Amino acid sequence: MGIRVLKAGMLTTVQDLGRTGYQSQGFSVAGVMDVRSFKIANLLLDNPENEAVLEFTLIGPTLQFTSETIIAITGGDFTPTINGEPVPMYEAVYVNRGDILKFGSARTGSRGYLAFSSYLDVPVVMGSRCTNLKSRIGGFKGRKLKDEDYIGFRMKRRYLPYFLSRKLKPDDFSAENETLRVVLGPQDEMFSKQGIDTFLSQEYTVTSDFDRMGCRLEGSFIAAKDQVDMISDGIAYGSVQVPSHGKPIILLSDRQTTGGYPKIATVASVDIPKLVQRKTDHKIRFTAISVQEAQKLYREEEKAYEKMRNEIHVPCKEVLDCRLVAKRVSKLFE
Repeated sequence: MGIRVLKAGMLTTVQDLGRTGYQSQGFSVAGVMDVRSFKIANLLLDNPENEAVLEFTLIGPTLQFTSETIIAITGGDFTPTINGEPVPMYEAVYVNRGDILKFGSARTGSRGYLAFSSYLDVPVVMGSRCTNLKSRIGGFKGRKLKDEDYIGFRMKRRYLPYFLSRKLKPDDFSAENETLRVVLGPQDEMFSKQGIDTFLSQEYTVTSDFDRMGCRLEGSFIAAKDQVDMISDGIAYGSVQVPSHGKPIILLSDRQTTGGYPKIATVASVDIPKLVQRKTDHKIRFTAISVQEAQKLYREEEKAYEKMRNEIHVPCKEVLDCRLVAKRVSKLFE
């Protein structure tokens, strides 16, 4: 009762929201790159918010199901098919025993997410099921998936109410240019006014040096006031470091716990999905907002999730229309 990995794809791992509370001991948080896509996938299945999913990058996996379950696919468009037939994304989909789910390469975006109603059977390590590739803990044997791996399910859960209503409008990751909102600091005072103006006015290009640890950007030199070395301090998700070469590096899920380069800004959490779904040569700009504005954006995002939950928990309009037609037809024969 589970899934067999026929082809693992480029980088497929088990992830959740991350392993929090252990950075002081040197363990990075890890967890999903695109929190929004992750949350929507679980939301569509009424899963716990932090239930583990499969995250895949650029080239998706091919999986065979050994039992029935319900799935939801979100994130970038990897043109998924089941037994050769297209599968809708951002929608609850019933799969049968023996079905083969295949993903191609990313047509839009760069990361995809696959949630299961039956829950992946991987151990909880230090409070999380996520894979930490550097420490080789969590997830499936602490590593990315390989061909012929098998992951079981923890339970049989093959029914969801309002099944036909469980569909949402897919997020669009087709844009090649994005603007990320950032909160300046905590070391923005180490940069000259010209350096900060450059950071906020110039366009930067996503390089091929882009993985789960961070994204290196190419573009105009960001000038510091003096030296750019400092005593190492903690690093948050979305921190924008600027080393001596003057080019920004945005630190992501598998980031180191501390760093000794100044951080000119931090990307607002609601905008990180825009970044992690970019590809090489895509363009990025930055615009500054306040902490209060970032908090407001976060609250609005949480309200949006609640709206989605309400939207998928009402009878499907198509079903109601069919019942109305049937009722009208039956009256003709009374």
